Amino acid sequence: MERNIRRMASFVHPPTHLRPHAKTHKSPNVAALQIEAGAVGTTTATVWEAAALAHAGIKNILIANEVVGATRLDVLAAAGARARMTVAVDSIENARELSSVMSAVGTEVGALVDVDIGMGRCGVRSPAAAVELAGTLSELPGIRFDGVMGFEGHCSLEPDRRKRTRLAREAVARLIRTADAIRATGIPVETVSAGGTGTFDLTGTDPRVTELQAGSYAFMDTAHAAVVSGFEFALTVLATVISRHGSTVVLDAGKKTLGLEAPLPLLPTLESSIEYVAEEHTVIDVGNQEPPDVGDRLEIVPSYCPVTVNLHEAYLVVEHGVVVDVWPIVARGAGWPRAD
Repeated sequence: MERNIRRMASFVHPPTHLRPHAKTHKSPNVAALQIEAGAVGTTTATVWEAAALAHAGIKNILIANEVVGATRLDVLAAAGARARMTVAVDSIENARELSSVMSAVGTEVGALVDVDIGMGRCGVRSPAAAVELAGTLSELPGIRFDGVMGFEGHCSLEPDRRKRTRLAREAVARLIRTADAIRATGIPVETVSAGGTGTFDLTGTDPRVTELQAGSYAFMDTAHAAVVSGFEFALTVLATVISRHGSTVVLDAGKKTLGLEAPLPLLPTLESSIEYVAEEHTVIDVGNQEPPDVGDRLEIVPSYCPVTVNLHEAYLVVEHGVVVDVWPIVARGAGWPRAD
């Protein structure tokens, strides 16, 4: 993990800065290591993740998502007392709601116009809509308009390198056109935030992008390893052999432990083929080699680390083969119960 963090930090250079996505690890311990290595702050997917990290001492957080509704906005306002908060916005209604809540508590939140650059979910659909929203955000009290953001997630795991390159560059170009349209009205655009681990060497080398949101590089998984090289597997789930019959070996880790089952997870210390992943089991075939014994433990590299992490409460931190610490996964779950 430390080598992965250092490698990404050494890759990113001004005018682009690294703002790693904490949805990968949900841990203030990992976020602090990334910031110590040069990241300007962290990114989260939800206000609950942001609140947990702010409570643990992380001081600069982007929520790369819309924060809507009284409960979530109250959590955002409370987190704003601890950290510099920025959120994604794609509607004037939400902008006014943000302004009302932030003004009432006497705080300020940064805002990025969220631009749909290919995902087809959140984000404004046209430069004209972005210009109108940016104008509103720049005038509302309690809001600091910072710029734009987008995510080329529709192509970040595309296995064909040439196709991924083409699609990612088209997506970022759309984001840049939107930023330029806003600038043309006289409104400054300081932040252009985008990117992920699958496109870090594409989006991260575009000098017009000021922030790279890549996050899974810290741990890696089989999904990202299929498209990105040079990073090591740093996250595994420890499973136990509970049954074996000939070359068939059954582990006590399934979808409820590993998360996604596609692409298949990996057993790095055992030459085997994974037959399938069920709710509570992973079934493997070791072929002609000596099978592990019932009770033996095996490490499994998950398919997609952000989903795996959300299923667990803590990390066992291993250095030179020895468990040296236990780090809580503080931002897990669908919502965080604390509002402070």
